[in-house]
Amino acid sequence: MKTILRFVAVLELLFVFPAVLFMTALFTRSIRPLRYEPAHAAQRIVDWYAVRPHVGLWVLLIALPLAVVVIGSATLMREWDRSQELREGIRRTIGFICSHASSVLIAGATAMAGGILAIVALHVLTD
Repeated sequence: MKTILRFVAVLELLFVFPAVLFMTALFTRSIRPLRYEPAHAAQRIVDWYAVRPHVGLWVLLIALPLAVVVIGSATLMREWDRSQELREGIRRTIGFICSHASSVLIAGATAMAGGILAIVALHVLTD
């Protein structure tokens, strides 16, 4: 059973990789002028997707991520039904989050603020 789960995990990572590459390229090209690397390479990736809308948009950015959502949801639902250990682990995690909600929210807000500061710092450094 673990072999099947590993196969599904690898398959999903392969399916979602093109969309992650595209989104990363969109972000990367916006942080530096296009004449500098890595923004220039990122622009080439975005252009590749743009000139191939049937493959780039429909397959790599819609069909494959949608397949990941469907396959992943079905796999997780099956595992939920089969694995008592998974159900108990999730219940313990939810219980921990509920009993420490304030700390979890503080950690989330701190992480978001750190991410925002990193984005702003990149923007300031590139201007």
